[in-house]
Amino acid sequence: MGCRQVNDGPPSSSDDPLLARLHARLLGTSPGLAPESFRLPTRSGAGLLRRRIGEAGSLRQSAVLVPLVERNGGTTVLLTERSSGLKHHAGQVSFPGGRIESHDEDPRAAALRETEEEVGIAPAEVQVIGYLDTYVTGTGFSIVPVVGRVRPYRELDLDATEVASAFEVPLDYLIDPANQRIASREFYGERVEFYEIDYGGRLIWGATAGIIVGLYEKLQGFEDKN
Repeated sequence: MGCRQVNDGPPSSSDDPLLARLHARLLGTSPGLAPESFRLPTRSGAGLLRRRIGEAGSLRQSAVLVPLVERNGGTTVLLTERSSGLKHHAGQVSFPGGRIESHDEDPRAAALRETEEEVGIAPAEVQVIGYLDTYVTGTGFSIVPVVGRVRPYRELDLDATEVASAFEVPLDYLIDPANQRIASREFYGERVEFYEIDYGGRLIWGATAGIIVGLYEKLQGFEDKN
């Protein structure tokens, strides 16, 4: 572990109605490990991603925690900025998480282990409430999003080799469609669209933004995975 980061935001003991609704939507969900349950970022470039899904055995399986922190001003989502020296997705905004290792019992265990390693939040501080659709990236990762309520903290213990910084964003900001836009890049000769969310100059894009949009759709009861 490396640097410590203090959060002086006030904790909250009251339930946020938005969080309560999400809790109800996720009740009884399980990690989607079968290819038919995988989520594509957007319709554009779906051919590339469907080929990835068809090669599901070659996908690098990973899991992330979507950490929901209850504050007096409402529920926030904890995000990290990845260190610049990492091999994959260096400098990008992401959820705590990483590869599912052979010693991990399941995606939940992997997400909680990686969260403790990256930001110092112990599994005992997280109440897992469910799962979002597994997200497939054009770079060959399948990502199981594990949604958890995180006990309000004052201090994080960041692993500087993996995490440059951590910050919270209001949940209602992230799930507002007005803050979600579509961009595109070329991957392996195909143009792939993906979501972007700008928050105070921090660009949240790719898989992280796509998972957030999936969270919004789960709240709204949408079932279209493109």
